[in-house]
Amino acid sequence: MNAVDRLSVLKTYKLYVGGKFPRSESGRVYEVTDSKGKWLANAPLSSRKDARDAVVAARKAFGGWSGATAYNRGQVLYRVAEMLEGRRDQFTREVADAEGLSKSKAAAVVDATIDRWVWYAGWTDKIAQVVGGGNPVAGPFFNLSSPEPTGVVAVLAPQESSFLGLVSVLAPVIATGNTAVVVASERAPLPALSLAEVLATSDVPGGVVNVLSGRTAEIATPLASHQDVNAIDLAGADEVLAKELEIAAADNLKRVLRPQPVDYAETPGIDRLTAFLETKTVWHPTGSLGASGSSY
Repeated sequence: MNAVDRLSVLKTYKLYVGGKFPRSESGRVYEVTDSKGKWLANAPLSSRKDARDAVVAARKAFGGWSGATAYNRGQVLYRVAEMLEGRRDQFTREVADAEGLSKSKAAAVVDATIDRWVWYAGWTDKIAQVVGGGNPVAGPFFNLSSPEPTGVVAVLAPQESSFLGLVSVLAPVIATGNTAVVVASERAPLPALSLAEVLATSDVPGGVVNVLSGRTAEIATPLASHQDVNAIDLAGADEVLAKELEIAAADNLKRVLRPQPVDYAETPGIDRLTAFLETKTVWHPTGSLGASGSSY
């Protein structure tokens, strides 16, 4: 058959919830275009029901993921970086289309994104050494503080940085043992939906990361008021929406990370790693050894 007679096989993008790829329960989609207005794909238009389903999946996965050793989480995250490296060309095309970049600049963004994922993978078993430790107390006690994950975190991905920004806000959430419900960039959701395919074929358990696409305000509103969401990162919200979501989040005392100007190309600190950690402090008597009453 002549090549010109062949019909292209267009990709069908889907949501990622609980380790599966459902369409939006509403059946809705919306057109995604490149920086010049050229049609790229139809993306699922998530509903409030999709958001609730994603929270249920994230909560179900939280026990196993938070209970895994930090070293094991680091291995899992590194495996994701390996998979991203193998699909580098695909992500280069998608980032170039999404952000209006040349192929060389898009490739540099993808390389930086993979490096960023590796960077956070390396922090999984080190963050406790930085923010935890033994506390001096006036008494015969050990007093030890250690970080623990907050729980289910809703993450509004940055609108303009569709891949590097996405990974920069998602990776620290799961590196520290939380599970995530990600709302992809409304204008450029395709890199996020493709990242879901990488997560599904790596060692990340289903439900640890759930990816929704659609209207940011429509999806974020039920997440901000959801009683089983413990924290929310407002990176992808504008000033007006951020204020509304912060008010809604106060209902169950969610942790809120407000949107702020960020250059995602810069090496991140540990602020996003610590943003969704709680500190558990344990007291334990040192006890006495022998008749002399000496203690250890």
